[in-house]
Amino acid sequence: MSGDYQRQHVDQWHQQGAVLLPNFFSAQEIDPIYQDYERIYGTSGIGSGETLRVATDVATGAFHPKQFTNMDTLPYEGGVAMNLISLHPRLLALASELLECEKIHLYQSHTWAKFTGDADYDQPFHCDFSNHTLTVPAEDPSQRTVNFVIYISPVTDALGAMHYVHKDDAYEILGPGAVGAPPEHQEALREVQRSAAAPAGSVIAYSIDTFHRGTNMTAPGGMRYTMTVSFKRADNANIGFHVWQHAAHRPWHQVMNHGTPEQLACLGIPVPGDPFWTPRTLGQCQKRWPDWNMQAYRDALAQII
Repeated sequence: MSGDYQRQHVDQWHQQGAVLLPNFFSAQEIDPIYQDYERIYGTSGIGSGETLRVATDVATGAFHPKQFTNMDTLPYEGGVAMNLISLHPRLLALASELLECEKIHLYQSHTWAKFTGDADYDQPFHCDFSNHTLTVPAEDPSQRTVNFVIYISPVTDALGAMHYVHKDDAYEILGPGAVGAPPEHQEALREVQRSAAAPAGSVIAYSIDTFHRGTNMTAPGGMRYTMTVSFKRADNANIGFHVWQHAAHRPWHQVMNHGTPEQLACLGIPVPGDPFWTPRTLGQCQKRWPDWNMQAYRDALAQII
């Protein structure tokens, strides 16, 4: 087990669907990423800096397009640290352990900057599977997903901390195996919700069928920087979100030129020794990415030939 998490954390994720890991990343690892967020998103939004509440007929919050502004997708217009935090070896190890499989893929990575007054961020309780799969969460843990929220800045309840409900509590209210929370049960879920407030560098890991919600920003002039990262088993075609190949014009050199073969494999790039690699494909990839260190791939091919 890593020093960042223990068996009890893994067990809690499997049993209750969510686990909070304070200070998973050090200040030295987070500081350069925070600086990139500050440069990209600034320290204040376009709102008034005062809490915005949208009048609706839904007492427990609602989804609004403005909640989802200030988001971007890997690769980012930032440094190497910002681009590789989604593929950090400790995060990969934890994801692999939670999914109970060795070969995993990163299928979601996006930034999210929130500012008091930009939106009413209060949401109803929901699960994330609806826009990650066309079916429902699998029973087999290895066929599920693990979703991480990485805290680039401190996140308090006044700064819109995610609130979540343990599976036992949710099923007592909604019934075993529930995947939706009707309006009439939202208030009951709030009574048993838990806060994911934690310092910068912390990580909340939750499952695809964990009930959770965004909460409003109430701190005057408040800001909240996070990154959402999701993993699945490498061969699980039932799950998806981002299509990395669609964004070929983006700064992939920050990932390709600095990622290890293990990290790049999480994006679907064949590992050294895979039959995909031939003298021709090696040569062509080197022309496409001239600064990519492909020595491990060449060495593996030489051993085969």
